[in-house]
Amino acid sequence: MMWGLPESPMGRRTAAVRAIRSYVPERKLTNEELAREYPDWDVAKIFDKTGISVRGIVAPSECASDLGVAAAERLFADGVATRGEVDFLIFCTQSPDYFLPTTACLMQDRLGLPTTCGAVDINQGCSGFVYGLSLAKGLIESGTSENVLLVTAETYSKHIHESDRSVRTIFGDGAAATLIGAEAGTEDAIGPFVLGTNGKGAPNLIVKAGGFRQPIQIAGEAGAGGREETPSARHLYMNGAEIMGFTLQTVPKLVNALLQKAAMELQDVDYFIFHQANKFMLEQLQRKLRIPPEKFCINLQHYGNTVASTIPMALELALREDRVSRGAKVMLVGFGVGYSWGGTILRLGEIL
Repeated sequence: MMWGLPESPMGRRTAAVRAIRSYVPERKLTNEELAREYPDWDVAKIFDKTGISVRGIVAPSECASDLGVAAAERLFADGVATRGEVDFLIFCTQSPDYFLPTTACLMQDRLGLPTTCGAVDINQGCSGFVYGLSLAKGLIESGTSENVLLVTAETYSKHIHESDRSVRTIFGDGAAATLIGAEAGTEDAIGPFVLGTNGKGAPNLIVKAGGFRQPIQIAGEAGAGGREETPSARHLYMNGAEIMGFTLQTVPKLVNALLQKAAMELQDVDYFIFHQANKFMLEQLQRKLRIPPEKFCINLQHYGNTVASTIPMALELALREDRVSRGAKVMLVGFGVGYSWGGTILRLGEIL
């Protein structure tokens, strides 16, 4: 199917989400397995705390790019677009294959995209899908691109020490490929956006060792193949209480600012998809914002927290289950590591 700007004298050039396909690795980590490892936690307790039953976990040889390529291949296999139509690739990950080259460049070659295709990585976490949409919108509406492939993929399991149940029970690996294309319309199909950053929160969700600020060999950490008995600076650290406080303080302000910018009221939004962090946090936000439960997405059970992919994966499922339909106004809200946050409104058209 050919996507691009329709030949119409009416309307203006706008960016719109055309299709979403996701991918979760074959290997799974269930609550039953976790309960065997942590005898003081039973299966019901793990689910009640997280809302998660099973998580996808990559094999040792799998990388985020492998998941991203698999998601994109599903999109192409379904005939949503041809490879030649994609003229820009944005890859959002905090688990790149290498420091350099850019992982998006490797994916361009693996996916068989044209060499005239731009390709860039963005190192963004839980707000990454919203940030990626804002970049795709800018590329399309400026006339730089016709069709942007936004791929979000993460392998946080590689950052997590097996004894750290506070994060191991929450995070899962996964990817989503989203096609954003140009169309003529009288109103924005994506936007407006509200974005924000507070780097003072960086120490509360971090992998300290591995970059040049604290190289692994200088930090005295085991190498990539080594095994450590306890978590170290090369493992993911999360201060759950601080993250919860940040979320409950920031997200309601973000939602209100977005509604004001969009000239909308809360009841004008048909469906809300927030970053799927964990069930408890989402329920707190839903109650605090007084969003009707039937309009609020909680979709962690079969994936876990897949970081930047939680929102597109939840949107794909909502479309498949007819919880949202053509013409619906959907609010997307991402928040977390950085600290970073972002929100936008999607006005759903034809999504394949």
